[in-house]
Amino acid sequence: MQLIMLHNMRFLWEFDAVAPTERLSSGPLTAVAAALRCPRALTALLSAATLFLGLPGAVPAFAGQEEPLRAGGKPILALPTGGKPSGNAAASVHADDVDTEHIFGFSMGSDIGRTGEVELEMENVGAFGKRDGSYATLATLNQVKYTLTDRFRIAPGFAIGAQRIDGVAGFDDRHHVSFNGATMEFRYKLVDRATAPFGLTLHAQPGWSWVDDASGRRVEQYGGEFAALFDRELVTDRWFAAFNVWYATGVTRELATGLSAHDSEFALHGALSYQIEPGLVVGVGTRYLRSYAGGGLDRLAGEAVYVGPTFSYNLTHTLGLSGTWQVQVAGRAIGDGRRFNLDHFERHQAMLRINAHF
Repeated sequence: MQLIMLHNMRFLWEFDAVAPTERLSSGPLTAVAAALRCPRALTALLSAATLFLGLPGAVPAFAGQEEPLRAGGKPILALPTGGKPSGNAAASVHADDVDTEHIFGFSMGSDIGRTGEVELEMENVGAFGKRDGSYATLATLNQVKYTLTDRFRIAPGFAIGAQRIDGVAGFDDRHHVSFNGATMEFRYKLVDRATAPFGLTLHAQPGWSWVDDASGRRVEQYGGEFAALFDRELVTDRWFAAFNVWYATGVTRELATGLSAHDSEFALHGALSYQIEPGLVVGVGTRYLRSYAGGGLDRLAGEAVYVGPTFSYNLTHTLGLSGTWQVQVAGRAIGDGRRFNLDHFERHQAMLRINAHF
């Protein structure tokens, strides 16, 4: 199960597929220790993280804290300008800045919009390619986002899914479109990049589904995803970077058999984007994904690394288009010596998103 939810697009590509085999697992591993077992795959991601946490500069300004203090109550490093800018100054610096939320493809920036802003979003994600047969799925998440304060946003949503599966081992042949379920997203901006060297937003999204995205089978599924979304403006109005840490967990009950199973995922995302001209941003993103049996990252089932280009384009002042296409460049399922992990993931994953601001 992929709980980091797939989303919408009304077309399906076909690729030579790759069939899932039996799910195998390793002994208990913590997420951090597991990540250390694949240093080459994580090099780019960990390098991206140092852009936010390793460079000298101002200490982040947290919500409700006027100036960072040492344990003894004395101020520590202030902003390079000698102090925290006033609210008006900070707003003016970023009033016409790039909204970083959607410029990194699957990775997410820390921006959440201004107080009172309403955003309609349709996010379409396609997944293509198993080890045999023809496999293509499409999932759509439609959301209404409302920014309650400069720090807090809510976003109710509903999901639609489609599957086109033929001759894939372990899957029923299926050509199917359905209403999949509903979600509720919460985001809290813990560190504002307007007044700190990087931005940090916390994300939580509980959800319910009655159709499995990957297979199209009828299920009863409850779960949630949680993330820490870091971003940083490396060069003013030009270069931007993002680093995300994701965790998802849930329980799925097969309606046909009544059997239930818990599973979870851990993911690290990294992305680098460049603004070619106002409103047009291109870049590259990478993700390191781990699938587990058990809701608490209990038993490793498989891992995969994806890499691909990203783009974001403002069609008008209030209408934006963004997306990415990523290819699995490395991966393995536990107990399967073949190249790539096509038991738990797909060979290709793509996303196209459109959003309107009001």
